Amino acid sequence: MKAMNLNHSHPTGAPAPEIDTNLAPSRFQWPETPAEWARTIREAPYRSYLYSYPHKTAYRPFDTPLSLQELWEKEELESYFLYMHIPFCAARCGFCNLFTLPDKRLDVHKEYVDALERQAKQWAPIMGRRPFSRFAIGGGTPTLLEAPLVERLFDIAENIMGLDPKRASISVETSPDTVTEDRLEVLKRRGTDRVSIGIQSFVESESAAIYRPQKPKLVREALERLVEYNFPLLNVDLIYGLPGQTVETWLYSLEEALSYSPGEIFLYPLYIRENTILKPGYTGLDHDIRLSLYEVARERLKQAGYVQYSMRRFAKNDDISSKELLPYSCQEEGMAGLGCGARSYTRNVHYASRYGVSAAATRSIIADYVDAERHDLADYGFILNQDESKRRFILKALLHREGLELSAYAERFGVSLSDDFTGMSLLLESGMAVVEEGTLLRLTEEGMAYSDAIGDWMISTSVRERMEGYVGA
Repeated sequence: MKAMNLNHSHPTGAPAPEIDTNLAPSRFQWPETPAEWARTIREAPYRSYLYSYPHKTAYRPFDTPLSLQELWEKEELESYFLYMHIPFCAARCGFCNLFTLPDKRLDVHKEYVDALERQAKQWAPIMGRRPFSRFAIGGGTPTLLEAPLVERLFDIAENIMGLDPKRASISVETSPDTVTEDRLEVLKRRGTDRVSIGIQSFVESESAAIYRPQKPKLVREALERLVEYNFPLLNVDLIYGLPGQTVETWLYSLEEALSYSPGEIFLYPLYIRENTILKPGYTGLDHDIRLSLYEVARERLKQAGYVQYSMRRFAKNDDISSKELLPYSCQEEGMAGLGCGARSYTRNVHYASRYGVSAAATRSIIADYVDAERHDLADYGFILNQDESKRRFILKALLHREGLELSAYAERFGVSLSDDFTGMSLLLESGMAVVEEGTLLRLTEEGMAYSDAIGDWMISTSVRERMEGYVGA
């Protein structure tokens, strides 16, 4: 293993965070033999859900605020990803630790969209150098906003940020109680390609157990309406491992979802974290059956013609848009996140607003955002040095079906993955991954099932310490 010199300076002038100086698995305090490593992975498949790296709980205030103009003018991508975050929902689910606030007040929603528009007007000159190839509206529940405010979001994206809806893939998140005709009319007319709906379960008692008040009748009506509108891609989210859930009830929910022929299904294992309504240790189950539930669902989806693209994502057709989309690689970093709670990524700097989970903390952060007059500085986030950039690059590729092109790693970092990452031998010898045709590192089906444990293993010591030391409210 070669140690890397990480004492490089950042053009922004802010200091690099203290992090590991190599990618050796020994730095993670994990067993070093393939058999011991594999056993450790298999014994705890659900260590953490690493949906981004570094995780937002590793973010901290910057010593010196960074100029967004200076950050983005150094980016050399062909196109960017535009994201809008709407941090409101009708009710907070028991497992949710996202930045979202149960608030249905129309005046609050309008004030927030006003603030988002002010932010967009300041960002437009900064981001105007490149077009957007992707546009997503997430939350929270964006469609909790009434139709005119949803319309305004698209107006902001197109008229202020310069989005061309004919060249960009557009995705919007929704929920059963907000799938109304007036909102869907807006989504359809503005060129939405993908609509995602969080169902979680078709069993009322399971939904109630996670503090999600929804009736199966409402869920079915919402899905029927979405099918009628015939969006290019309908995604359905389900959760396994819910309190009281059995293999039979889980498969019942899966079959119900399949009856609407969604082009995409996401299967999420239930995680219960600190600062959520449900408390760690409570599942209502005598044994952790999540892996068994995942395996039966995976086989059923394969039987139904779905292709597995990650541990969570199953899709029938990965190319759903008839648009001539601008190019965008999964490894690109150009994410511009508008809204309170949205993250933005340049190659070396990730930044966002403060993070909160409790209603009081979230409400305070949103109030600060709504009152803010300036949005041209980044003052909270994470600055990646070479080591953390490598981890992010590996994770973003390895945990997906596309796999990691070894030549792409060498081209970006100037060193081969095998020389840089001794942990690859553990992946290969355990049977969790294979190298295809000498050029592509890809997880096997078993490795895909243990993606959360493998992702957790890849977290650097310093990022883990930051995450564990994060004090949220």
